[in-house]
Amino acid sequence: MNELRAERLQVMLSPEELAAVDDFRFKHRMPTRAAAVRELLRFGLAAAGVEAAAGVKSSSFGVFGRGPEGHTHGDPEGGNGTEP
Repeated sequence: MNELRAERLQVMLSPEELAAVDDFRFKHRMPTRAAAVRELLRFGLAAAGVEAAAGVKSSSFGVFGRGPEGHTHGDPEGGNGTEP
């Protein structure tokens, strides 16, 4: 599974957020903070009704749609945002 973890994500946390992650980690006897964060992320995605499946592109979760010239305001299907 480690070969699938090719991306690194840096996250800045407040002392309170870090304490919450560490409390979760130790309560659930997880080996590392990274493992705890991955599990919390999985829980959060499931609670939001998002299946963390391989092949889902990050652009599927954007606020703006993507058109032929990059991000555009409006329709997530790639419209230009000017049509009703």
